[in-house]
Amino acid sequence: MMNIYNKNKDKISYSLLRLVTKISEMECKVRNYGTDVPLYEAEIHMIKAIKESEGIHVTGLAEQLGVTKGAVSQIIAKLDKKEMIVKDKDASNQSRLVLRLSEKGETAYRHHEKLHGAFEKLVAVVLSESTEEEKAFLLRFISALEKKVDDFEDNRNE
Repeated sequence: MMNIYNKNKDKISYSLLRLVTKISEMECKVRNYGTDVPLYEAEIHMIKAIKESEGIHVTGLAEQLGVTKGAVSQIIAKLDKKEMIVKDKDASNQSRLVLRLSEKGETAYRHHEKLHGAFEKLVAVVLSESTEEEKAFLLRFISALEKKVDDFEDNRNE
């Protein structure tokens, strides 16, 4: 009995690793998102953050995304060069710029959202034959695994 458990445990572990790798590779692909310029993962996620917090500034983005202002500034410079964003002076603080998406940035955002929607449909199809109990278990499992992975990473950095 123990031998079968270990084989299944290994199958689950390896299957999860393969899935994570595939999703990571999919996320890391450079895509045009309906525009004439390629966008990297960090750039499209910055576009999403700007769209969902229109009028935000660099410091606000850094805080929201948990990265440095320097990192945000570098990506903003790339997005500006690719004509994805518009920088406006902040009406309440003339030394600060607020950000919004250009028309091209809006197009990229919409295409990115479509891609996420398609992925959500894919997951829904896979789950469509599952019971509510199976779905609840899967959610608990994924949440617990995510927490354990966070703890694992935190402990590796000490």
